[in-house]
Amino acid sequence: MHCKTSGLKQLYKNKYRIASARHPYWDYTNAGFYFITICTDNRIHYFGEIQNGFMCLNELGSIVWDEWKKTPIIRPDMNISLAEFIVMPNHVHGIFIIGDNEYNVDGNGGGGTGISNQFGAQRKNVSSIIRGFKSAITIKARVINPNFKWQPRFHDHIIRDDASFQRIANYICNNPFNWDKDKFYYK
Repeated sequence: MHCKTSGLKQLYKNKYRIASARHPYWDYTNAGFYFITICTDNRIHYFGEIQNGFMCLNELGSIVWDEWKKTPIIRPDMNISLAEFIVMPNHVHGIFIIGDNEYNVDGNGGGGTGISNQFGAQRKNVSSIIRGFKSAITIKARVINPNFKWQPRFHDHIIRDDASFQRIANYICNNPFNWDKDKFYYK
């Protein structure tokens, strides 16, 4: 479920900030299936191009692919598994699964316990995974292109059933074939 916000800026410590896009009643350390979309800043094509319905990765796109594959290896304590993933010219889509681990097993079976998402230090959760992923790529990308930059945020969707998983997995796999109709399409 995607959390709808008013988009209005909120005051935090006497400074305005944009409301969080994270679901307010989901603990993002929870075991679960997460669909993630991360875009480049201004949707600039940094990762390669689509040719005849296939994504042709350039050097930077290959770095993105390799870093995604390293995610469970870098974070073995979080019990992460990877599902579908695609690098597109200006964004990535992926599904990863956080399994039960020492950070999310609370004796209640975990999973959407009504705990409000708290603003503060983010570790051992979805945001920390994405922050590490984006950071590793940015460091390597700026050697190739000093102007490389991600959009500041990312989109997430908590996958709650098998039908949703299948629909999203198919969307990811078919993304290159449907590139010209994609909402992230930008020349």
